[in-house]
Amino acid sequence: MSIMKTLMGASLLAITAVGASAEDVAITGGTAFTQGGKGKVENATVLIHDGKVQSVTAGGDVPAGYRTVDASGKWVTTGFMASGTNLGLVEVGLSGGINDARASDAKNGIGLEVSYAFNPATTFIPNTRIEGVTRALTGFSSTKDMWRGQSAVIALAGDNMIVKEHAVLSLDMDEGSASKNGNSRAALWDTVITKLEEARPNGDDKDDKKDDDKKDKKPKYDSAKSALDRLFAGEMPLLVEVERKADILNVIKLKERFGIDVVLTSAAEAWMVADELAAAGIPVVLNPTRNLAEDFDSLGTTGAAAARLHAAGVKVAFLPPDTNNTRLVVQNAGNAVAMGMPWEAAVDALTVNPAEIFGIADSYGTLEAGKDADVVVWDGDPLELMSSPDAVFIRGEEVPLVSRQTKLRDRYIDLPRSPAYVK
Repeated sequence: MSIMKTLMGASLLAITAVGASAEDVAITGGTAFTQGGKGKVENATVLIHDGKVQSVTAGGDVPAGYRTVDASGKWVTTGFMASGTNLGLVEVGLSGGINDARASDAKNGIGLEVSYAFNPATTFIPNTRIEGVTRALTGFSSTKDMWRGQSAVIALAGDNMIVKEHAVLSLDMDEGSASKNGNSRAALWDTVITKLEEARPNGDDKDDKKDDDKKDKKPKYDSAKSALDRLFAGEMPLLVEVERKADILNVIKLKERFGIDVVLTSAAEAWMVADELAAAGIPVVLNPTRNLAEDFDSLGTTGAAAARLHAAGVKVAFLPPDTNNTRLVVQNAGNAVAMGMPWEAAVDALTVNPAEIFGIADSYGTLEAGKDADVVVWDGDPLELMSSPDAVFIRGEEVPLVSRQTKLRDRYIDLPRSPAYVK
């Protein structure tokens, strides 16, 4: 067998090893949080059966046949979620490969789907999941126009990692998008509104089209129309990237005009209109570590944004600093707490809130019976910088806490003393 075939076989084994056959597990003795950052249960027994959470009880018994994981003195939470990445679409920089997140020449930005480009073997995924992040929203970073296709929710292990293929339809409405699409926000908004008006269901049953020739013709598939149909049917929200207050107010009007679900992302100045966003029921996905203006669109940037939005009643979820460092979304949550957000709300922004925002709350987000067993055992407060996972379960399967980075660490941690290394 060739070396290449051996390596390919090992890679496939690594991909499929997680999720091959779920075992029965009891996580005992820890402090569990069953409802995001709430629902605290001391001396908890978390039972996992058939890949699902079976129960969470205080001091509960362990049934026969369950493998026990001792979490005494530790914290147990739902696995965390990063609410905006390119995971599975990009690889390590300078690799020479295609960056599938940049569909810059795509003729149809609206209809793009993650599943056709997603690579479950990317090295970024193990780097991320060993830090307690078990879910992510992944999608395209740029296209030929303002539409950025349909993002997907992924689990970071298992045989079928795409758990929701059409999670959001993404739309870029910031200054950069305006400069590429008409070179004016007026032109950008006109293009978007016209497209949505054309796609808006008009209520006609079209029974008047009785031309036999037309009936016999097979309808032409239109991926953009399919995406917009999902949007207007309420099957997925419109995720709008926008920064300044004036543009955010326009997004609120857009939601009112078309009656569609809308989510803001990036949203530097969203806190300035927090009350309006709360009244409109528009969630905000942001990076809470942003604290400096980057351009005239983001003059109102502040690290207190997450706390202010939460205080106003806006549902908040968190972005990581970038895809390479998706795992740092946990540290971002800790920074949000340092800037005034309640601890419970920051954990909600990593669990319950993204589950609800992206339509997977029926299977993920809390440690409730019947939910997927995405469970993390932490050696301390998960939002503290020096805490780390001792065990990670994704859909009931324990994930080895191993990545390319840990292997490199272990390989070079004890270097022989020689002139080549001493210097």
